[in-house]
Amino acid sequence: MIASLSGLLLVKTPNAVIVDVGGVGYEVFVSGRTYDALPENGHACFLHVQTVVREDAIHLFGFHAKEEKEIFLLLVTVSGIGPRLALTVLSGIGVDELCRAITNKDVSRLTALPGIGKKTAQRICVELAEKVGGLAGFWADEAGPRSMPTLAGETDAMADAVSALVNLGYPQATAWQVLRMVEQQLAESSAPPKVEELVRLALRSLAVR
Repeated sequence: MIASLSGLLLVKTPNAVIVDVGGVGYEVFVSGRTYDALPENGHACFLHVQTVVREDAIHLFGFHAKEEKEIFLLLVTVSGIGPRLALTVLSGIGVDELCRAITNKDVSRLTALPGIGKKTAQRICVELAEKVGGLAGFWADEAGPRSMPTLAGETDAMADAVSALVNLGYPQATAWQVLRMVEQQLAESSAPPKVEELVRLALRSLAVR
C-alpha cells in the first residue's frame, strides 16, 4: 500500500495531480485544499497518500497535511460517503472548521457543502462526533486548537457560490477553480465578499474563457 509520495509535480489540476517518483508518474486525486497548498508544476512536492483498492481499479488520494488525511479516513466510514465525496467535503471546508461543525452537530453548516444532504449530515454528526474530538487533539496545544492555514474555498460564501454555479450547469471542479481565482482578485478587499458578488465575477470570468 502506498502511504506517501515524494517527487516532482508534473501535472496539477483541481481534481488530480501527477507526481513523478523515480521516473514513474502516479496519478493522485486531491482536494481543493491540497491543490491550493501544492507548488507549481516542475517543483518538488510531498503528499500523504491513502490507497483505495477496488475490484476494477486502484486509486490514490493525496493530502498536503496529515490532519486532512485523518479526517478523510473518518469521513469514508460514514454510509453514503465515498472517497470522491469526502474530497469534495474537504474542498469546501477546512479541517478545524469541519471538526467544530461535527462536534457542535451543526447540520446547517454541513448541508451547505456540495453533495451533503440533511440525512448524510446527521449521520456524520452522530457517527463522528466522538472520533473527531480525539482527532482534534493531534494538533491542539495548551492555547487550544491550532488553526490550519486558511486557504481558498473554506467560507460559507464560497460553498454557496459553488452550489449556485453547479445549479447553473457548471462542473463542480470548474466552479471551485474559477472561484479561487475570484477570491484571489478580491484578497485586498476590506470586507468579505458576498455570495452574489462571487457568482457575478465567476460568471464574468467563465464568459471570457
